[in-house]
Amino acid sequence: MINREEAQALLEEHVTDEYQLLHAFMVASAMEAYAEELGEDADVWFLTGLLHDLDYEEFPEEHPMRSIHWLSDEDVPEELLHAIEAHAYLRTGVEPETNLAAALIAVDELSGFMYAYSLMRPSGFEGMKASKVVKKLKDKAFAAKISREDIYYGVEKFEVDMKEHINFLLGVFNDLPELEK
Repeated sequence: MINREEAQALLEEHVTDEYQLLHAFMVASAMEAYAEELGEDADVWFLTGLLHDLDYEEFPEEHPMRSIHWLSDEDVPEELLHAIEAHAYLRTGVEPETNLAAALIAVDELSGFMYAYSLMRPSGFEGMKASKVVKKLKDKAFAAKISREDIYYGVEKFEVDMKEHINFLLGVFNDLPELEK
């Protein structure tokens, strides 16, 4: 299987935007933490999170199918490919059939939303409350491009409580030095 260094090099070959690189790392870190919590393969979950938007910067209209094509040439598990394809379920029509795929949907957009919210706060993620994130999700004008539908769908498919999920993510993001203000 492709290792983390090879995956990072592949990511950096296709993604130059600093936010997209940070987003990939945030999602990968959250996915790895969930894998450890659930007794799943932490490497597969990390790589899925790291590579889920591999083609987004270069080919946003074709996302994620270019990624699927590129990754098919790499040594990656089928479940990783399925999760990446399913995370864009509205575009691909592929429903999440694994816990990995459901987790990716649950983590992806919410991570971006929480990052946007952290930028508004003087203390970033530190001291952020799940109840405030839930309330902010209802403000359609805030981070308007982030799909609330995807967030709610992912949480439902992953079968987690929204506030518990947010608190889990906060625990991960508070431990990432890359996110310190």
